[in-house]
Amino acid sequence: MFENLRKHNKILMAVLVLLIVPSFVLVGIDGYTRMTQKDRVVAHVGKIEITQGEWDAAHRSETDRLRQMMPNLDARLLDSDAARRGVLERMVRERVLQQAARDAQLSVSDARLFQELQTIPAIAQLRRADGTMDVETYRELLARQGLTPAGFEAQLRSDLAVNQIQASVTGTAVQTNTSADLALDAWLERREVQVARFTPTDYAARVQVSEADLQAYWQANQGLFQAQEQARIEYIMLDIEALRKEARVNEQDLRSYYEQNVDRLSGPEERRASHILITAAKDVPAAERQKAREQAQALLAELRKAPSNAQAKLFADLARKHSQDPGSASRGGDLGYFGRQAMTPPFEQAVFALKQGELSDVVETDFGYHLITVTGIKKPKAKSYAELRPSLEAEIRNQQAQARYAEAAEAFTNGVYEQPDSLKPVADQLRLTIQTATVSREPAQANADSQGVLTNARLLAAVFSEDAIQAKRNTEAVEISPSRLAAARVVQHLPARTLPLAEVQAAVRERVVSSRAAQLAREDGLAKLAAWKATPAQAKLGAAEVVSRDQARNLPRALLDAVLRADLQSAATGPVWVGTDLGDQGYVLARVNRRVERAPASDLAQQNQQRLQYLQWWTQAENEAYYQLLRQRLKTRIDLPAPAPKG
Repeated sequence: MFENLRKHNKILMAVLVLLIVPSFVLVGIDGYTRMTQKDRVVAHVGKIEITQGEWDAAHRSETDRLRQMMPNLDARLLDSDAARRGVLERMVRERVLQQAARDAQLSVSDARLFQELQTIPAIAQLRRADGTMDVETYRELLARQGLTPAGFEAQLRSDLAVNQIQASVTGTAVQTNTSADLALDAWLERREVQVARFTPTDYAARVQVSEADLQAYWQANQGLFQAQEQARIEYIMLDIEALRKEARVNEQDLRSYYEQNVDRLSGPEERRASHILITAAKDVPAAERQKAREQAQALLAELRKAPSNAQAKLFADLARKHSQDPGSASRGGDLGYFGRQAMTPPFEQAVFALKQGELSDVVETDFGYHLITVTGIKKPKAKSYAELRPSLEAEIRNQQAQARYAEAAEAFTNGVYEQPDSLKPVADQLRLTIQTATVSREPAQANADSQGVLTNARLLAAVFSEDAIQAKRNTEAVEISPSRLAAARVVQHLPARTLPLAEVQAAVRERVVSSRAAQLAREDGLAKLAAWKATPAQAKLGAAEVVSRDQARNLPRALLDAVLRADLQSAATGPVWVGTDLGDQGYVLARVNRRVERAPASDLAQQNQQRLQYLQWWTQAENEAYYQLLRQRLKTRIDLPAPAPKG
């Protein structure tokens, strides 16, 4: 048989090509393209690459964090091109500084890492009286955040090394009081001005517009009168909230769950214990550990010889005399009340196995050998079924919804891809409602919906992709927010088009009048500037007011800059005149009468505060300049165009 295969291998290859190639052309290329999108490199930092998948994950993480902090935050702000670009810029900055730290061979010692851990309140609480950390609870704390101790500590070491790099710049920024005062004098300089404004609305009545004018303006500015590209779509959404509401919970299941979990739901039991510790670290020689064990056993024998009514007092006395736990020895070994997972596992198991007043055997932990007695027990009052029923039902609904969502999300994602010509099969399978809407390429309030689906930038990008528009295929499943998926299909594509003059005549007239009125205002302003310079007595100006960079008094920024740049020292004949073209806002001019000294600091404390503020500005500027230098050295680049500014 194998000989026949060898003889006819060319025929077999031809058959395989006929079988495989059509299916690959119809399905595989598209699937391959979608898979490789996540591997697309979007930025380079030296030899380090940042992929689309990494960027998407970082953006999801940042979005989730902001939603938790600000639940009412507009979803469109989080999914905008500017927000996503901001995440990418931060990722690039992190990589640049991390590479600089590696190049400088900066390292963080274990002692420095432990010191930093203690600044985190949730971790600092895990420190025991003897100075050691509850390692098991530490692991569980990180696990709840999706982290491991190794990964978390590696990231923390990296952050500390980056801080050293930045401190090498920020920590060396120096400014003398003299240079700070000179800079602040220039920055906060004040000037007395009088202003005249030439506003287009004051000239609008003088503008005459003909039909030919409107036609010419519309013809020359058709880009201003475009109907946005739109698409009429069908879409479906899978939402865990809906699954949670659909979950069915019967009374028998609720009662069974109550009986199994009443202790947990009523609250944790707490115990008060005292201990005597004879220290013996795990890494000391066996002989030393044996000596410590024997000392603990001798103390245990002494305690057991004592009458039961004298045992508690003797335990406290022996703890004060022999215990090597500096945190509790002076209190007779008392550790106070604590719950489960507050102590190392062997210690906890012994405490919660004892009755009140009972004495343990010698208990071995990583810290040495303990004698333990329980001095108090706080048992929470068991809550009734009626009290716990609402929370029990919510918990079971949530568990059911989580399980159903995991299965449904896979079916949703696969279904919209494997049956790309319709959303109905997936909608029928998962009992979802097919909804309709008209959307534009840019997220806008007109697209707004209560669930944020129609304003999601990623979904809109998928809707207006060539595949969705030309082939009318389903979009891929898009995660709108945690545990919410959506997919859409274009029913009709409406390309952008120029609106006819008849539809936009009022808007065209408004623009023509506004443009010509602004021109008249500008011409009048320039004429008045020249005339008033020649004959100041004819000037009609507003009241004198003092302006500065921190007190602009509603002056346009362009005029304020011109006022502060005016060379008063060279003006031997008096005030200086300046004017500024504000475009469609008209024209504004000012007479700069004199320089006003900046208000002196009220006291030394305020003066020092101003100097400190200047030093902070200087430090930030140096830090940014250093970062830009590092970017240049590492040949850093972002392989995507910057998003276009809005408006």
